[in-house]
Order: sequence, then C-alpha cells, then structure tokens
Amino acid sequence: MSKELDKAQLEQELKNLDGWSVEDDKLTKQFSFSDFREAMSFMVRVAFEAEELGHHPELFNVYKDVRIQLATHDAGGKITNKDTELAKRIDAI
Repeated sequence: MSKELDKAQLEQELKNLDGWSVEDDKLTKQFSFSDFREAMSFMVRVAFEAEELGHHPELFNVYKDVRIQLATHDAGGKITNKDTELAKRIDAI
C-alpha cells in the first residue's frame, strides 16, 4: 500500500512540478493545446506512461483542453509518490 505524502513532503514535491496544484486532495494540472487532435494525442501518451507505472490518472477533455487529476486509490485517494512520479512523466511529454 502506498503512503500519503505529508504536508512538508507535498510542498517540496510541488516546487519541482511546474503548474501542478492540489485541489480536493488531488494533484491537478490543466493543459491547453492548439486543437482537439493534439489534445487527444497527449492523452494517449499519458495513458502509455500511466500503464507503464500501473497508476492511472483521471483525465478530462473538452476540445483542446485536458485536465489531469492524480491521487492514489490504495492510499485512500490521497497524494503519494506514485502521483508525483506520474506528474513528472506527464510534464516530460
């Protein structure tokens, strides 16, 4: 079972995550693209990274905008190292 990051750990991790914030106990970020195709391509690439880690995000899409929320189910829906690792991989895309 994954362990929830404490407040100090989470604040430290957020310093290394560009544009990510915490909303409703989830690591959250909004992405905007030039069009729907680019947004969908990004979501597919995120899906491959998530599958590799065995950790799956909540993905929301409206036209060219993608919102991602990360929390770890086996930690009671709290933010863990799994979430920060996936966020870093998403940013690398």
